[in-house]
Amino acid sequence: MSTSVDAEQAWHALQRIRVPQERVYDEFERTSSGGPRATYTTAAIMWAFLASLGLDLPPWGVGLVLAAYVALLGGLAVLNFRRSRMQLHHSHSNWRLGVTFVAAAVVTGGTIVGVGRLVDSLEPMVASLAQATVSAVVFVLFVRPASRWAIGSVRRNAEGAGR
Repeated sequence: MSTSVDAEQAWHALQRIRVPQERVYDEFERTSSGGPRATYTTAAIMWAFLASLGLDLPPWGVGLVLAAYVALLGGLAVLNFRRSRMQLHHSHSNWRLGVTFVAAAVVTGGTIVGVGRLVDSLEPMVASLAQATVSAVVFVLFVRPASRWAIGSVRRNAEGAGR
């Protein structure tokens, strides 16, 4: 029991499937990182936190600032998660997504520690402002291209699996 399929019909059927799939990956790339607004907001929150550490706060004040920092980042994560209209199944995730997250943490943390040691001899408020500014700039410069690299690989993996 075989039916003959015209090559042109098969091509059109494949395109009907492929076009929506391309749109899915376009949307995933667009919404996965939260866009520039989320990146700049995260950098601003990090800058404010690091700059406030230069103030001579008592231990409870540092704890309060740390709690506010974690709450703001958590709120931003929840807000972006709710805005995103889609999620990929875990089988579509690949090693690049995890590597990007870890690399961003290492680069940002290394910058914070490295700049902190370089400006250690300065006055605490000036040192914390320099540390906060350099760390926020490095975060912004690293996160956007790294996210594009990781998310772009999800599309390439899906295209390679579909062939």
